[in-house]
Amino acid sequence: MDKLFHKAKQNRIFQDIVDQIQTAILDGDLAACDKLAPERELVEMFQTSRGTLREALRILEQKGLIEIRLGITGGAYVKDANAELMAENLAMLIRSHDISLEHLAEFREGVEGTVAGLAAKRSTTADKQKLLNLIREAEKICVKGTAFWSDFVQVDEKIHTEIARIAGNPLYSFVLQSVHENIHRYYNKFLKVGATEMDEN
Repeated sequence: MDKLFHKAKQNRIFQDIVDQIQTAILDGDLAACDKLAPERELVEMFQTSRGTLREALRILEQKGLIEIRLGITGGAYVKDANAELMAENLAMLIRSHDISLEHLAEFREGVEGTVAGLAAKRSTTADKQKLLNLIREAEKICVKGTAFWSDFVQVDEKIHTEIARIAGNPLYSFVLQSVHENIHRYYNKFLKVGATEMDEN
């Protein structure tokens, strides 16, 4: 492990430690369940103080990249940087005040147009039938009226995520699923729901 890390840059020592360990994990040099070197050794590798190292490890733990365990077998262990973790981080970004309704609409208009085009080229007969079934389900709910808006939104989410799946690009699928799983806050806060809105959807 001493070959993975080097003395941290003194002008940004804290962030440099975070960056080095994060890169080692994401590049696969450190695998899930690997234990980082003891604190004393890491301090020597980065040539930093224990306080600075502990703060960097705390940030990495908050990011979900490592887990700090206590006890005899304690220490910093690498966690699996899987899609669930990344989806959680994206969800927090979407729910934050940094993302406006306009940002979300602009993003969806650009990305979902591309995804729909890919899905149209790559869809199978079975894919088309599944989408048709979902659209018919949405139509039945729409007829019931605005009191069933939440049910309608759930089917709408299924339609969009299914189109992303058919497009065959896991990155699009992952991002759009995260978006649609967290979009309800915007609907509830900003969108006045009426028969016209349901018909348009």
